[in-house]
Amino acid sequence: MMPRDSSGLTESAAPPPSAEERLLHLLVETGQCDARTLERGRRAAEDMGGRVDIALLRLGLVSERALAETYATLLDIPLVTPEQFPVVPVLADRLPMRFLRDSHALPLTCTDTTITLALADPLDPFIHTAITAATGLAVSMVVAVPVEVEAAFERLYPGTGETEKVEHDAPLEDDAERLRDMASEAPVIRLVNQIIFRAVENRASDIHIEPFEDRLRIRYRHDGILQEAESPAVQLTAAVISRIKIMARLDIAERRLPQDGRIRLPVRGQEVDFRVSTIPSLHGETVVLRVLDRSAVTFDYGALGLAPGVIGLLTKTLQLPNGIVLVTGPTGSGKTTTLYSALLTLNTVDRNVVTVEDPIEFQLAGISQVQVKPQIGLNFATLLRAILRQDPDIVMVGEIRDLETTQIAVQAALTGHLVLSTLHTNSAAAAIVRLRDMGVEDYLLTAVLRGVMAQRLVRRLCLHCRVAHPAPPELIARFRLEERTAVRPIMLHHPVGCAHCHATGYAGRLAIAEFLVPDETIARLIFAHADHATIERAATAAGMVTMFDAGLEAALAGQTTIEEVTRSIASDGM
Repeated sequence: MMPRDSSGLTESAAPPPSAEERLLHLLVETGQCDARTLERGRRAAEDMGGRVDIALLRLGLVSERALAETYATLLDIPLVTPEQFPVVPVLADRLPMRFLRDSHALPLTCTDTTITLALADPLDPFIHTAITAATGLAVSMVVAVPVEVEAAFERLYPGTGETEKVEHDAPLEDDAERLRDMASEAPVIRLVNQIIFRAVENRASDIHIEPFEDRLRIRYRHDGILQEAESPAVQLTAAVISRIKIMARLDIAERRLPQDGRIRLPVRGQEVDFRVSTIPSLHGETVVLRVLDRSAVTFDYGALGLAPGVIGLLTKTLQLPNGIVLVTGPTGSGKTTTLYSALLTLNTVDRNVVTVEDPIEFQLAGISQVQVKPQIGLNFATLLRAILRQDPDIVMVGEIRDLETTQIAVQAALTGHLVLSTLHTNSAAAAIVRLRDMGVEDYLLTAVLRGVMAQRLVRRLCLHCRVAHPAPPELIARFRLEERTAVRPIMLHHPVGCAHCHATGYAGRLAIAEFLVPDETIARLIFAHADHATIERAATAAGMVTMFDAGLEAALAGQTTIEEVTRSIASDGM
């Protein structure tokens, strides 16, 4: 019997929570968002009209993957991955592609009675109701991440994306307002957002947008290797580039000179910075976006993959009260990440830590970071001279580029400061020769140099699909592998490719490094103006493990391949 209130009327039971409310509760319960974020999503949903979870996604307050996982948990249905997507379109003759694409509904398989649909939004009842009406089949739902569904549509239905909605019959004019209007059209905004979101979702480090006469090429850099993606229509070249320049607050009318800017965007639930560079080219402007996603970077020596011996030497050197510590390597070898990791270990309340950078890539809590601005005369040397007046304990100089900066860094080290910086040289020993060639006196060099670390980044083998094979006799002989391991037979791992590594066989990168600590022998060689090969031999005799040897050890441990090591390190290290 239903309970009655004091007036004798029957009380009605509280209605059960809706699927949306249960979803929101689950998002909070699993830590995907907090109560404050949820309230912000509710207000946005009221303003926009629609569901709260969709508002959270559009605001970037929850990631697509996190929301898809929560959908799967709520409805107790599978979350599918791209390798489960079809090779050819399913029921292409009966289901309109435009409806499927707009609904983010991808048919996976079909039987006489059932069609399996991968849905980005399984809470929308209209989609499976419409497909049941169109096909007469029962719908079996699974969940998929929206960006992966979009990529599948690009592959299965090439040339039918939203980009075709933008048409401009008139020739492109050199009119900034026209460019701005084109860049502000909804399909162009969606296309650029899709390009950016896909880079973050797939943990790419760079986006390359390159115009050619017959196409606009989009490439993503994964683990140091460029991979081409689907190309938008060539007619969209000016609109896409203008849209990115607007987002980066660049001058869209200036297409004759290089420009640099920055974008901050909420993507997949977190704030992500993008460093934007444009340069003029034959068929337009080439644009490169460096993805600065703090959530994808860990400033930790162990996460970088550095060998314990190198970590020990670096840590010991950084405890010295003064001197210069250098990290060397080519562009993209992880020097800045290593220095940031070092700074965070040194950042304590009793130390004043200051950096001079061009550009500042990541903001470090508790550290004063200063941006170089050459256009107003604020270069490394000027800033370093000014910073020393504020009595810092530790100074990080983004790069030693000229004699003036070098001389100020040397003087800072001589007067009781610890200076960290980078150089572009191929080896640790070559950094000593480079400083000498830049004009640093031998006696100053030996007085201030505390250590030089040279490093490269090599791709890590995917632990889910790597396979081991006996090493060929030729490789064993060439690299003297029998001397490097006691394991018999000698095994080397090779890449295969799976869903976890985007079919590349590699997932992430690790640093291989050598650390040179100047001793009395090396000091004598510096005074004797010895070349880098002689200095390297002396350092090796004193116990330094070269980068190439460190790479071979990583290959024998199954972390990478010998091919990766030889690709990343110059042949003179072999």
